[in-house]
Amino acid sequence: MNAAEAYAETDRITRETAGNFAWGIRVLPGPKRRAIAALYAFARRVDDLADRPEPARAELESWRAAVEGLPVAQDGDAILVALADAMSRYPIPPAALVDLVDGALMDCERDRYASWEELHEYCRRVAGAVGVACAAVYEPSSWEAARPRAQTLGLALQQINIMRDVAEDWSLGRVYLPQEELSRFGVSEDEIATGSRGPGWRALMDHQAARADALMQKGLELLPLLDRRSALCVRTFAGIYRGLLEQMRAHDYDVLHEAPHLSTVEKMRAVVAL
Repeated sequence: MNAAEAYAETDRITRETAGNFAWGIRVLPGPKRRAIAALYAFARRVDDLADRPEPARAELESWRAAVEGLPVAQDGDAILVALADAMSRYPIPPAALVDLVDGALMDCERDRYASWEELHEYCRRVAGAVGVACAAVYEPSSWEAARPRAQTLGLALQQINIMRDVAEDWSLGRVYLPQEELSRFGVSEDEIATGSRGPGWRALMDHQAARADALMQKGLELLPLLDRRSALCVRTFAGIYRGLLEQMRAHDYDVLHEAPHLSTVEKMRAVVAL
């Protein structure tokens, strides 16, 4: 399989499954768009493996070994071929890809987090690392300044994901809301299981939202370091995620019955409002 064929496959995966992320990718020039799509397809594959009813630890460890060998050209798997080519064009840190797999492996080992400090490390691996890898493709004016901001932006998006997906994660046997914070605000896991929001739910979720806001504000300091089209890419998906957060607030965080969702018009408004 050559690079063009591999990119065609990772582009297909991105078009069919990326959702909010795909909106931002569209505005990038071709080479950057293909590289980001390869990163997305890799992240999607790893996430899917972690979310199997029986998490695919052996397959995840195989992927970890494969990405440790990049950017040496790979044969066969389209995602690895595309990643190898992208890494030959952009300074994507291999350690970021390894971090992503390590984060997925954490899902094989645990389904609760005692504190934000513990959850932060998980989020850094599964989302902060993606932000770092993508930032390398954007080619910022200062890598030293961009790297921590890109990581923080990834943490912000993951925090919003955690809020949005409470019910879905429960169906997988997972609770990412920190146990210490559930206890502090008087929210039990029974409330999540039954979808019955008690008096502490709003305060708990306001606390999560404040964290997301702070992380987003810091992460968006990445924008001045990027060229116009890369900055527009980041503004697009960050704006959509902020729109999801505002929708959750407006609906009193009723995410236990239906996950928030923005229409096309609402996405456009959210991007403009950022």
